[in-house]
Amino acid sequence: MLHMISAFATEECLVLAQEKVSDKSNEITAIPRLLEWLDLRGSTVTIDAMGCQHAIANQIIKQQGQYIFALKGKQSGLNDDVVGVFRCSKQCTTSYWKLNKLYQLG
Repeated sequence: MLHMISAFATEECLVLAQEKVSDKSNEITAIPRLLEWLDLRGSTVTIDAMGCQHAIANQIIKQQGQYIFALKGKQSGLNDDVVGVFRCSKQCTTSYWKLNKLYQLG
């Protein structure tokens, strides 16, 4: 069975590159090879949770791109950190609007 990963330009509906995943490997080793073929400057790369790896993130940044990674609960430490950031953000935003409303009433 042939297992491939692809780089897809969503706005153009175009496959930019493909990389075969080795029979004795997984996508984590194929993603960096695929990224090497691409000019990522100014682009946003989206990858599923399998590709949520420090080395892959660093490669995208080095190639001047941005990334959005899917995250699963299996990555508990990272998942907890992200949940905490969003909780804090929500609390800070709510506090800001309450404080702003108080000043407008006064």
